[in-house]
Amino acid sequence: MDTKNCTVDGWVDAIPAPGPHGTAMFDLTVCPADADTLPEDAPDTVVSCTGTAAGIVHELLTRIQPGDLLRVTGDLHQPQTPGAPARLAVEVLEVLDTAPMLVLSDMVIDRYGDYCVIFDADTDAVPVFTARGTWVGLADNPDAIATLIDIHERVHGGDDR
Repeated sequence: MDTKNCTVDGWVDAIPAPGPHGTAMFDLTVCPADADTLPEDAPDTVVSCTGTAAGIVHELLTRIQPGDLLRVTGDLHQPQTPGAPARLAVEVLEVLDTAPMLVLSDMVIDRYGDYCVIFDADTDAVPVFTARGTWVGLADNPDAIATLIDIHERVHGGDDR
């Protein structure tokens, strides 16, 4: 089996996974150095990586997220079986850039005791429901939520019928 020491910069596509015997495994997507001269549909290279050192494994499993740009150095092991992927045994891991925080949604559901409200980034109005899904009303803005819930409590006695 041939090995070659190399350094590769690339992006993590998925959350690194625990591997056998205390290792961590991940794939690194590497763009060609001459990407500007290649056709747009030219494929990127995916390098399968394994971290074995305790510090690297800890970093991979607790801090590395999809979209992070890494520089990894280690021994590239050529497979014994033709067609099998080569694997990079990571000896040095450096985070060059972290992925931006993901925005999960433009809407957020929040809870006010027995009531649920939905904040939408596109409007000030806030729909209000009971926790069981009964419509309470539409607050004109977040400051009006408490008043709307107060009125509902007085009229319905807090009952969700």
